Amino acid sequence: MAKTQDFTAMFKDVMGAFPVDTKAMEDAFKNQATLNEKLSGVALTAAEQSAEISNKWAKETLAKMSEMAKAKAEPADYAKSMTDFASANAEVAAENMAAFAEIAKKVQMETVELMMAAGKTMQEDATKVVKKASDDVTAATQKATAAAK
Repeated sequence: MAKTQDFTAMFKDVMGAFPVDTKAMEDAFKNQATLNEKLSGVALTAAEQSAEISNKWAKETLAKMSEMAKAKAEPADYAKSMTDFASANAEVAAENMAAFAEIAKKVQMETVELMMAAGKTMQEDATKVVKKASDDVTAATQKATAAAK
């Protein structure tokens, strides 16, 4: 008498070959948390540097305004004082805008580096998970095939 295949047992074995790999999920979560921490660090450093530039700029502007607001002996001195203030302010503005641009450039470079490193890590992790799952499925299929014979 021919042995009938137990499809239920075979199906159960095949489905059992797809275990939930909690270690892989934990690693992925930790990697994501680490990436978020690094990205937050980049953003916070940039914000701190930007605040320092803004603070310095404000102090310099107020000091120049204080000089401009002083009483002058001649009416022409007021015009000269205003012209000097505008000229100095334009120069400081250009310097500070260049400093802000440097911060933005640094943030962009660091973010790209972090994302590329994270992408490489995720690709390596995914390759390991897929290989393990493939090996597990192959083993379960062989076991199910052997049991069916």
